[in-house]
Amino acid sequence: MNRRERLMATIRGEPVDRPAVCFYEINGLEPVDDPDPFNVFNDPSWRPVVELARERTDRIVMAWVPLRNEPSDPLEELTTRTVHDDEQGSRHETLTIKAGRRVLTQRTRRDPDMNTVWTTEHLLKDGDDLDAYLDLPVRPVGGEPDVNGVLDLERRLGDTGIVMIDSGDPLCLAAGLFDMGFFTVVALTEPRRFHRLIERFAPGYHYRTEQVAKALPGHLWRICGPEYATEPYLPPRLFHEYVVPYDRPMVAAIQRHGGVARIHCHGRIRNVLDSIAATGALGLDPIEPPPQGDVSLAYVREKYGRQFVLFGNIE
Repeated sequence: MNRRERLMATIRGEPVDRPAVCFYEINGLEPVDDPDPFNVFNDPSWRPVVELARERTDRIVMAWVPLRNEPSDPLEELTTRTVHDDEQGSRHETLTIKAGRRVLTQRTRRDPDMNTVWTTEHLLKDGDDLDAYLDLPVRPVGGEPDVNGVLDLERRLGDTGIVMIDSGDPLCLAAGLFDMGFFTVVALTEPRRFHRLIERFAPGYHYRTEQVAKALPGHLWRICGPEYATEPYLPPRLFHEYVVPYDRPMVAAIQRHGGVARIHCHGRIRNVLDSIAATGALGLDPIEPPPQGDVSLAYVREKYGRQFVLFGNIE
């Protein structure tokens, strides 16, 4: 089997010559020669790993699919964005949204040689901020997928791997507006109000997923966001409430067009596995072992192996 064949057989639950081995977000396409100070992969220590991923691993390359010709966003005229670099080379971005009589502010920082963006100030800081945000106009859904990026990646990969379409879910976008403490308080004590926030984002995700899945049938997808509602942050009943009704339509759209939906969920998943299964997804990652997680790969395989292709569990 070549690498693409091995991966496709794996996600379909078919026999393979050996288990597929993927370095997750390291896939051999990293820009090792790009001198950008925010590109961590130009450090020489990365080159052997990138070359190993390119030459030997079963490559799964994640891709975001943008939409063209989307309807105009009514928030644009209420939004400002500024960017500046400080003396240490860190990049600071500030987003402000005028919401009635309030100004909502979010700040992020990215440091050189660090492949992450830190949110130093979250957009919604209290209940009044949340109410003001909920009163803002909602962007209409629409647009067509721009598939050129995925098709180009597939040409570059050939038979060495596959492209996995990457997506958040409504919970992912909603929870990220708060710091973790305020998010858990609102989601736990004010479920009706939190549902209003999730429902604000759900139509856009459902439309996008349907259109992209139709334009790019037969692909593996990763859906991120459910981990926000795992224990110890929220009880399993709220995981079910905030994940299943909103992710199940995404999963159905993907799999209606021949794709495979994989739920991405870090942390303690043992008590929410039934809910993850209820989305209809056919894949699950990263299934972290204890102490990061609370479940063994053997347990998940025994209880859910007929439904899920399992990714991960190696630390």
